[in-house]
Amino acid sequence: MKKEVTEEVTGHSQLTMQVVEHVRSLIAKGEVHPGDRLPPERELARKLKISRSSLRAGIGFLSAMGVLKSRHGAGTFVSSGPPALDSSSLSVLGALHGFLPWQMFEARIVIESNVAALAAERATDEHIAELAEEVAEMYASLTDPQEYLIHDVRFHRTIARASGNPILGALMETITANLYEGRSKTVQHAQDLKESAEMHREIYRAIRSHNPAKARQTMEQHLSLASKAQAAETSTPAASPGEEIHEEAAIPLAKQ
Repeated sequence: MKKEVTEEVTGHSQLTMQVVEHVRSLIAKGEVHPGDRLPPERELARKLKISRSSLRAGIGFLSAMGVLKSRHGAGTFVSSGPPALDSSSLSVLGALHGFLPWQMFEARIVIESNVAALAAERATDEHIAELAEEVAEMYASLTDPQEYLIHDVRFHRTIARASGNPILGALMETITANLYEGRSKTVQHAQDLKESAEMHREIYRAIRSHNPAKARQTMEQHLSLASKAQAAETSTPAASPGEEIHEEAAIPLAKQ
């Protein structure tokens, strides 16, 4: 009980950053390397003096950023992929020059629609399997917006990797990191995550069928709808304590 009260006072975001800083310290000190498994959740939570639910929130944040990767039944590992550009640079530039949300989505449409087309040409069976898994997880987390967002971001990161272009991949890592940082503050007010999941499934199908034109078109459509959805989220008043948003349940993606 005492720990829960302390965490309520401390605040979710501060606890998340405590986890982030601890993992960053482990990497910087060379205690863990790319591909290494992190210590068990129970051990990390005890060391940081936080609950396991708060620890999972921090791990979820790092997973969405591409720093960590969880494997069912195996644990959480440090990602072994190429480093991303500094995501904070985009936030700083946005604050300095007054980037507007519609400008961010316009940039995303230009970049991501073409990245999706490349992914449709070059995606391996492994990439396609990862996309299928992330879409299935989106359907499974329709009633948990924060969890849904993690899989949403992972989906877009996988497409970037599937494009086979490390420069575009690095750009997309920066964009998705910035997207997660901003959207995590508003996604709780999402109105229709089911529609979003369906759009992601259509993108997945286009890439699976190796149809670049369809992948480009569905990504453009998805981002146009996402722009409107995010605008609605930011204009929604904050929910009262204990108030939850419930989404209609949906059947998880079946591999076809």
